[in-house]
Amino acid sequence: MATPLRHVQRLVLACVAVFTTSHMAMAQTVTVFAAASLKPALDEITKNYEAVSGHDINLSYAGSSALARQIQHGAPAQVFLSANTTWMDALEANGLLADGTRRDLLRNQLALIARVGSDLALSPEPGAPFSQALGDHRLAVALTRAVPAGIYAREALTHLGLWNDLQHKLAQADNVTAALRLVALGEAPLGIVYATDATANDQVELLGLFPDGSHSPIVYPVALTREGDSPEARAFLEHLSSPQASDTFQTHGFGLAKEGQ
Repeated sequence: MATPLRHVQRLVLACVAVFTTSHMAMAQTVTVFAAASLKPALDEITKNYEAVSGHDINLSYAGSSALARQIQHGAPAQVFLSANTTWMDALEANGLLADGTRRDLLRNQLALIARVGSDLALSPEPGAPFSQALGDHRLAVALTRAVPAGIYAREALTHLGLWNDLQHKLAQADNVTAALRLVALGEAPLGIVYATDATANDQVELLGLFPDGSHSPIVYPVALTREGDSPEARAFLEHLSSPQASDTFQTHGFGLAKEGQ
């Protein structure tokens, strides 16, 4: 007959086994915060990675500014992919990144779009009649003082001498995907988004690309957070630079930062 002590020992061992199993399962889940513009490509990459690695990837998409602020306030992100270097710089300055894990991953371009079927013919160049084309409507952009796509849009419009005329005719959205949606749904006749967004949505058409020199280089850095560093997170980080992932990113229109594209 088992003694009470033996029962206690068995109970403790059972609890340890449950805790260990639960901890291992949690350790195999990697939480990724990523800029909204990465969703189509990163969804595909993640699905393939989960199938071969056995790890679960928990993806959270939003504007880079919102994600960075969440990390600053203790959100449990392990991998962060930003659509500009500024917000990654902020996390690095606060000591929130794992040492030696930051790298530039991708490049993109800035695009002017209209809804498919629109008769608008406009090019993003100095003196372009944006105000005339908009009429009483607004130009869809991401937040111009916080979200990378909006910051790039502001820089480009300023460089082309159009900002003063257009700054009060903007429909500012929380992220670039939301700005794209305004145009796709016909709520704004024109929008400024990334080139990858323009080609991924069949409800909008590309009117033209802003000159590269009109805005800061569009670079997507990636890094592990200091608190979220783990073998599983490092494995996923390395996979993002793998030939398979690179091919998928390029299929979706991104350039590779290491190639300067």
